[in-house]
Amino acid sequence: MSATTSTTTMRAIRQHRYGSYDVLEQAELSIPKPAPNEVLIRVRAAGVDAGTWHLLTGRPLLMRLMGFGMRGPKQPVRGLAYAGRVESVGGEVTTFQPGDDVFGSAEASFAEYLVAAEPEVVRMPAELGYEKAAALPISGVTALQAVRAAGVQAGQRVLVIGAAGGVGSYAVQLAVGLGASVTGVCSGAKAGLVRELGAAAVIDYTVEDVTTGTERWDAIIDTAGNRRLSRLRRILTPEGRLVLVGGESGGSLLGGMGRVVLAGILNPFTKQALLGLISKENAADLAELGRLVEAGSLDPAIDTVYPLAQAADAIRHLAEGRARGKVVLAF
Repeated sequence: MSATTSTTTMRAIRQHRYGSYDVLEQAELSIPKPAPNEVLIRVRAAGVDAGTWHLLTGRPLLMRLMGFGMRGPKQPVRGLAYAGRVESVGGEVTTFQPGDDVFGSAEASFAEYLVAAEPEVVRMPAELGYEKAAALPISGVTALQAVRAAGVQAGQRVLVIGAAGGVGSYAVQLAVGLGASVTGVCSGAKAGLVRELGAAAVIDYTVEDVTTGTERWDAIIDTAGNRRLSRLRRILTPEGRLVLVGGESGGSLLGGMGRVVLAGILNPFTKQALLGLISKENAADLAELGRLVEAGSLDPAIDTVYPLAQAADAIRHLAEGRARGKVVLAF
């Protein structure tokens, strides 16, 4: 343990069973000790994403069958995305030293300290700040991989559904940065943010069904997951690419994964590319996002910052669809 750590315990947000927001509790836990190849990080901010809500509720049930825990989450402390400062390092670590500011994704980020494997930790751009850095993992990486899967190129017309959400707000900026003309779909209350992110046009889904119009897009990135594949294909060009990112519909068993399964079945039989994205966190993509921030072409949109003790309120705010961009815990 670093000499700067005078205590052996930390605050953390944990749960022992699936349920609603009342299953979360603030607990005093032992500070973890880094293995030889790990880094101990003093967490300063943690990002809140849709996966946090899924692990809170245990829905869809498919998630439990995938190994996250049947009656309760295997990892009781919530959170994945983080930003903070290196407190100490294991004996085999050579890339980082105490005092380095870093960010990334690791289990149990809703805690004052966490440990992460050295290859998964990324040096934080100096001008980014902890809160914005914590907003980049998970959502930012998912958006980057979705834009790549969509094959976005300069001059293309791109539709981003859920454009004001965590993933969508990044997807808009990334597609615009590649030279595409982006149309964002969101509620009218969030249209201003989506235009600020660079969208050339915004469609308010509360007054207009984008799938009934005459416009066609070269690529569609759907982060809001409740529209039928047949409707989305109708507004896609004959050789366009549709990327499905998660989804909150489809029943308690599969959730939004039902559309992903159907897309995989149909994809070999159509000129349109129908792709379900399951993103994978990695240091290279996080570093790329950091470079884009440093270059001024990407800026995390922060909606609300909550203290650690109000983690349940932060998750509720996100789950109810009120967030414009990212929700973050800072502590």
